[in-house]
Amino acid sequence: MKILVKNGRVIDPASGRDEKADIAVAAGRIVAIGRVPGDFETARVIDAAGCVVAPGLVDLAARLREPGHEHEGMLESELNAAAAGGVTSLVCPPDTDPALDEPGLVDMLKFRARKLSLCRLFPLGALTRGLAGESLTEMAELTESGCVGFSQAEMPIQDTLVLQRALQYAATYGYSVWLRPQDAWLGKGVAASGAVATRLGLSGVPVAAETIAMHTIFELARITGARVHLCRLSSAAGVALLRRAKAEGLNVTADVSINSLHLTDVDIGFFNPAMRLSPPLRQQADRDALRAGLLDGTIDALVSDHTPVDEDAKTLPFGEAEPGATGLELLLSLALKWGADSQLGLAPTLARVTSEPVRVLGEALGSLSNSAGRIVEGGVADLCVFDPEAIWQVQPGQLKSQGKHTPFDFSVTGTALPGRVKATLVAGTVAYYQAA
Repeated sequence: MKILVKNGRVIDPASGRDEKADIAVAAGRIVAIGRVPGDFETARVIDAAGCVVAPGLVDLAARLREPGHEHEGMLESELNAAAAGGVTSLVCPPDTDPALDEPGLVDMLKFRARKLSLCRLFPLGALTRGLAGESLTEMAELTESGCVGFSQAEMPIQDTLVLQRALQYAATYGYSVWLRPQDAWLGKGVAASGAVATRLGLSGVPVAAETIAMHTIFELARITGARVHLCRLSSAAGVALLRRAKAEGLNVTADVSINSLHLTDVDIGFFNPAMRLSPPLRQQADRDALRAGLLDGTIDALVSDHTPVDEDAKTLPFGEAEPGATGLELLLSLALKWGADSQLGLAPTLARVTSEPVRVLGEALGSLSNSAGRIVEGGVADLCVFDPEAIWQVQPGQLKSQGKHTPFDFSVTGTALPGRVKATLVAGTVAYYQAA
């Protein structure tokens, strides 16, 4: 289908483009930006007047809950949520049931996602079989099936020798390893260690749970030369360690979740289970350091950490509630809010959810490496059209995700969010459109 997106403000953070222009789309590609060919016969017109036309968002952390946890999220519902949030590409961790440790499971997941045509799906393969931390998976076969990296999700490897061998193997073949830095023994609490956890009588997760794991990862990265991505940093000390590691020249990148970027342990309030998250919310100094790290580029990308949880698992006492929150439909708005709070322009703000995540993925994207997260003639037509001036209230019942729990529920926070998606195009197909 030929589509004309007209009258929008086109912002491409990767190239620095920021101008009012029309975009012509045909056969899934962008055929013209600005001057549209006179013989271009349009099948559909999307009027983007007053809106920003940006590259489709790229989310590096979104659980889709399928296979194995369909009661918490179906592939169709969660990819619909992605489209409604302007997300055109997402990375999902391997902690499904069964874990993504066999090529057949990866093939099935990618096939079902392609049939839905709502969002591009890039799975992470399990680093060890069954995520048990004992024996390595067949990384080469999983890569051939479409895995863009390898991860343990929330399951840390307790045997350092296994982790070293995993990094050695990954380094040999150029694979990236995605690790959430958390010590297996210190990370068993339900809230961040500190005054709030003590006052509420909740078991704590100290900052050392993150930094000890990071020290281990960095030492092994030095030895092996492996490319490591750190998932969802949560502490000021962690940001400082990452900054030093990058200055040293280690091949490491990192992301932070929308939850840690905007909330603190004080928001737990009176045991609000919507605030039961992993990693746990830390103190204001940690949140401020995470914001500064994202601003100066120490932290590379902002992620939704989308983790839909069903009603039965969430409406429990805080310590028993399942950690997680829906986030795909909030990623753009919370990125814009951080950008406004940081007095950052639209282009660099959008870079943290478009071109920078693509840089993290690198060559694992294959043929999409040169055009994903960008707006370029001849490139893929993955676009997000949004109104930057729109203000909306997060009402869980209206979210498209099957998971309705979010810390940003307007009835709890009283805070409205900026930016509303009007249309999302994936490979030139309209995956979402909000009628006026």
